[in-house]
Amino acid sequence: MICPKCEYEYHEGITVCPDCNNELVTHENFKGNLVNPKDWVIVYSCADSVEADMLKANLEGADIELLILNQNDSSFPVVGDLSVIKLLVKKSNVEDAISIINDINREE
Repeated sequence: MICPKCEYEYHEGITVCPDCNNELVTHENFKGNLVNPKDWVIVYSCADSVEADMLKANLEGADIELLILNQNDSSFPVVGDLSVIKLLVKKSNVEDAISIINDINREE
């Protein structure tokens, strides 16, 4: 048994992580739900976090799981916002995600 949050392993019979209070899952179920970079594709890049959040809300509303990679570096002193934000979806959802994003951008 393993905690999906802290990833500590426990002996059979223990069902709840004493540190996180999360229900433990089997090792097989845990491995089956790991996020693998090979399963994700960048479908959109922007510099505006508000735009990224709005697209995320629309994609999640269509039941498309989404990750946001924000490469904002606040330790680099510069005038303006040079951050790069990337939206990633699972390979199986790429076509649907791009279609939704294109529809939204066409309406502007």
